[in-house]
Amino acid sequence: MKKLMTKILALAMTATLLTGCGTGTPAADSGSSESSLGIERSDLYSDKEITLNVYSQLANYSGEMQGWFAKILKEKWNVKINIIMEGDGVYETRMESGNLGDIVVWGSDGKQYQQAVENGMLYDWEEDDLLADYGPYIKEHMSKALEKNRLVSAPKDEDGNPIEEKATTIYGFGNNVASSAENHETFFYTWDIRWDLYQQLGHPEVKNLNDMISLFEKMKEICPIDDSGNPTYAMSLWPDWDGSMVMYVKAMATAYYGYDEADLGLYDPETGEYYYCLDDGPYLEMLKFFFDLKQKGLLDPDSMTQTYDKMSEKVQNGGVFFSIFNYAGNASYNTDEHIAANKIMRSLVPTEASPLAYGMSVYGSNRIWSIGAKTQYPEICMEIINWLCTPEGRTTLDYGPKGLTWDYDENNKCYFTELGLKAITDRTTMMPEEWGGATFNDGSFQINNITWSPTDINPVSGEKYDKDFWSSTQSPEGKNAADQDWRDFTGCLSVEEYMEKTNYKVAIATTFSASKLSDELESVKEQIQTCVKDYSWKAIYAADEEEFNKIVNDMKNRARSYDPTQKVKAWAKSECDRKYALQLEVTK
Repeated sequence: MKKLMTKILALAMTATLLTGCGTGTPAADSGSSESSLGIERSDLYSDKEITLNVYSQLANYSGEMQGWFAKILKEKWNVKINIIMEGDGVYETRMESGNLGDIVVWGSDGKQYQQAVENGMLYDWEEDDLLADYGPYIKEHMSKALEKNRLVSAPKDEDGNPIEEKATTIYGFGNNVASSAENHETFFYTWDIRWDLYQQLGHPEVKNLNDMISLFEKMKEICPIDDSGNPTYAMSLWPDWDGSMVMYVKAMATAYYGYDEADLGLYDPETGEYYYCLDDGPYLEMLKFFFDLKQKGLLDPDSMTQTYDKMSEKVQNGGVFFSIFNYAGNASYNTDEHIAANKIMRSLVPTEASPLAYGMSVYGSNRIWSIGAKTQYPEICMEIINWLCTPEGRTTLDYGPKGLTWDYDENNKCYFTELGLKAITDRTTMMPEEWGGATFNDGSFQINNITWSPTDINPVSGEKYDKDFWSSTQSPEGKNAADQDWRDFTGCLSVEEYMEKTNYKVAIATTFSASKLSDELESVKEQIQTCVKDYSWKAIYAADEEEFNKIVNDMKNRARSYDPTQKVKAWAKSECDRKYALQLEVTK
């Protein structure tokens, strides 16, 4: 009916052009002008303030976006963004209402995304040339990621494979797109440890997890309290990101063995072997590791109840010695104050560990950008997503407004301004009032998804989007004496150089997407997931080893009572087999 009405109106020589589902009136010439902040302003609906509802399954923030990114949206499109974050029943409620939102960001391209496609809840990006007219950068530079989405969105056969002749529609693309598949992503399982303490202890040898625990005990002896006088711990966890299993437990196996996460388990990307989380194997081994930490007073007792933000505060305050993740380690701890005090977090991978790196993918990952079918403003939604894919938009996502916190020099290389350097090292830095005020962190892109991989090349600068690889951020000397000691000890100038020398594994990127379970098995799977997460946390907090073993056995028995013939386990293994087969095709 939309298309018919458009043709009728065109024949009637009306002055209004209807595109997509839009009920607003875009300017006849969607050119641009410049705002008071020097931001190029789109003329699309520029005279009308618009509020877009963004349902993001990845967001850690709910409500109207504030600060500098909100200011960019206001100046560029006269748009406000209201973020709807995921929570219990949110997806179901929005599906029942028939309106997911204007922009929809998915945590995966699995069951819920597939349901939305089947129920007509997402906007066809090729309808009325929406992608070509308002997403030209995406169309030109992300063709393989778009075609992957066409396959992901296609109906599936009984084995979960897309029926290619029915792959007719594009509804978006996945995050973390690469322009080339020749390399792997930047490491983020970087095993960050308080190197200044390690140096004080005389660089003891660390071969395995037992050595790590011994090292943590010695660190706590010489550093029992943090910057504010609170007790220190080796590790601090958070439950916010638990999925099929306890996130940090399965991630520890990924960091140590190089086993990638798979449904209710892990698998070895080099051999294709699958390890079910309820079998004796890497998940239960790492569960015991965290129990041992708790028994020795080395695990933050708030780990089961605190938020990610609370954990991050403790890292920033010097209350945590170690993280397998760079973002929860050096990125949080290495502030100007700590650097000045000769404190620093740097990488130390046990010699027997094989951390995982993820292969770069021209197809993108599974966290999808899409547009809701009921939006009144598909053109603006597409323009915003398109801008986030441009070099300026992608860099702004991580580092703030161009010209304020970063810019290009005379050789088109990226560099930080004085304010930008301060904001990147201390995200509580206040931003100017004309840029929305608030801290740099509070004003950041709270939708919490990216477009291009940080490891990909910015075509303007010829350098990676990741600031750690900019020529302007490189230094021939360590940040302080402890950092110089790390350089001398490892013989490396950067974390990436050090990680390349480890015995790492690579999870090769493919077009794999999860197949959909029957409603009955999906319900069983959800019961098992809840059981695994609840009992895993109980096991970590067990009073002693006898209670730990009892809780683990109870977890196994209860989970198997939900699935006596282990159909879910068989399905999970078949998914890994399918993924591994796709990897073999890529390596050929």
